[in-house]
Amino acid sequence: MARFLLRRLLNYAVLVALATTLGYFLAGTTLHPRSNYEGRNPPLSAASINRQLDDLNLNDHTPIAKRFGRWLGGVVHGDFGKTVTGDSVTAEMGRRIGVSLRLLVIGSFLGGLLGVGVGVLGAVRQYHFSDHASAVLSFVILSTPVFLVAVLLKLAALNLNQLTGVQLLDYTGEYTPGLSGGGAHLVLDRVRHLILPTLSIVLGQIAFYSRYQRNAMLDVLGSDFLRTAQAKGLRRNHALIKHGLRTALIPMATFFAYNFGLLVTGATFTEKIFGWHGMGEWFIDSIQNNDVNVVAAVIVFSAVLILLAGLIADVLYAALDPRVRIR
Repeated sequence: MARFLLRRLLNYAVLVALATTLGYFLAGTTLHPRSNYEGRNPPLSAASINRQLDDLNLNDHTPIAKRFGRWLGGVVHGDFGKTVTGDSVTAEMGRRIGVSLRLLVIGSFLGGLLGVGVGVLGAVRQYHFSDHASAVLSFVILSTPVFLVAVLLKLAALNLNQLTGVQLLDYTGEYTPGLSGGGAHLVLDRVRHLILPTLSIVLGQIAFYSRYQRNAMLDVLGSDFLRTAQAKGLRRNHALIKHGLRTALIPMATFFAYNFGLLVTGATFTEKIFGWHGMGEWFIDSIQNNDVNVVAAVIVFSAVLILLAGLIADVLYAALDPRVRIR
């Protein structure tokens, strides 16, 4: 088992290095930081522009391989360079990672847990009303753009607040600026701001996971090992949970792990609409600002997170399928 995980970890390290290289070269060749200085009044001289771009390691007159070498040397020491405004990429990324993870960990956990539950229920009660209802709702949610779901949630919260006359839900920002009071009051404010963006993620996750989990569960419902377990005296529900669900979760491990990694940049619309300044929002803004160092840093972080998720998927496989442990 240890050798298997070590081999996988080495493979993932190579993939991260490859993703880092491709990410920087892609950002460095497609984005044009020099254009940020165009149209200024009074205009800057070419020498002044080159000097500022050199300070940021963004001068397109310098070969991209040389720029990449400088940037990579900094990354090895934990320095991802500077933004186009001269701020530290590492410091800003550290703050934004916390924002995104606070939103995505809760959303992914609840979405995965509820999605599996809905999928299992749909498989066990195949062709019943609950199965048809969950299928229709899942397809409606999956076919609805994320930004539309987020906007509808904001409108629903606005109407709810007006109807009750109480600010039950907040829908802009991570917290209320300048809010004073005790610790419990501040925590409650954070929770009110967290509910809607988390719900917009959870709904999509439930719809996604429930469809896959239902199909995976249906594949094992008629299996011989389930009939054998029941013949040995296990109750049907106990056999389904102990043997059927465990087997059906094996192909889902990859979905759980990789989907979380992809959500970091995939939650862009959610972060934008609800005013959460996380990694997804930063990634889009940095592309608009021709910020090569930020784009490359987000790509590196996403690659590391996705490949760590792959390692977690391998561990889940080993926990669910004993055959993996002896490879």
